Amino acid sequence: MKGGAILAIVVVALFGMWGCSQYNGLVTTDSEVQTAWANVQSAYQRRADLVPNLVSTVKGAANFEQQTLTQVVEARAKATSIQLKAEDLNDPQKMQQFQQAQASLSQGLGRLMMVAENYPQLRATEAFVGLQSQLEGTENRINTERNRYNEVVQRYNVKVRSFPLVMFAGMMGFSAKQPFQADASAQNAPKVQF
Repeated sequence: MKGGAILAIVVVALFGMWGCSQYNGLVTTDSEVQTAWANVQSAYQRRADLVPNLVSTVKGAANFEQQTLTQVVEARAKATSIQLKAEDLNDPQKMQQFQQAQASLSQGLGRLMMVAENYPQLRATEAFVGLQSQLEGTENRINTERNRYNEVVQRYNVKVRSFPLVMFAGMMGFSAKQPFQADASAQNAPKVQF
């Protein structure tokens, strides 16, 4: 009996240590997902911060199409009003709302840049050229951060859904996260009309 009791204690202790290790791994990966999402939001915030300067520069340098400027300002307001918290990363509907707002701002900025091509005096303005360059760099950062986020989410989701951890993940409150997905309209090339 003594040997059986010791063996049972050893098995329970090993199982407990394994469970703790797996739990800590899930916490670490969940934290990585949250950090990656914070980086995505930071990149989007940088873009939103550039928009007022861009709009002011465009207004000051050209008799610009007011409708285009208004659309960009409204899209920025909507995009910055939707913030996702860490717990929202599990909610496909909230993710879609956030992504649609950001896509709307991207489309508005794209239209603004295309229409700006008709204004040579605007394109020659140093402030506009600098802001345009910063905006292009920011768009690249946004794409990089979204890709990093998706990589971390994929790694996390594999952990959460893999056996035997899947049995414990749900009990411990860990569930799959939503990856970033492009808006369905992103599949279609934008129509440019002058």
